[in-house]
Amino acid sequence: MSVLKNDNETAIRDYKDLRVWQQAMELAKLVYQVTQPFPAEEKFGIISQMRRAAVSVPSNIAEGQARNTTGEFVQFISHAKGSLAELDTQVRLSVGLGFCPESHSERVLGLITDLQKMLNGLRRKLTTSNAGVRGQ
Repeated sequence: MSVLKNDNETAIRDYKDLRVWQQAMELAKLVYQVTQPFPAEEKFGIISQMRRAAVSVPSNIAEGQARNTTGEFVQFISHAKGSLAELDTQVRLSVGLGFCPESHSERVLGLITDLQKMLNGLRRKLTTSNAGVRGQ
């Protein structure tokens, strides 16, 4: 699974062409769906925290790719990885509190694991060669 090409294996023009960004968008949508049935009193608690962490992942990928240097992109990848770790913790807590069925958490946690691997691969690729990733 390439993090640098989209489904059509075309050249990267901007962040929307990155498979890792596309998958991160899927994670954000999934988190919104999974948190929908959580208790109403958690609207400003764990629901908000989980949604913000999930939205932060594709947002940081997009912002990093739009920056001027590879070093900045790598920094934003680190932010995205931090948001994934935060979300992983929150998903596990929501299961422990009985807010989230394990069947739903497994889908989210699986996607988190995939994205962590993809971000590690993107970081590795950026630090060895940034050809084709920056849209230049």
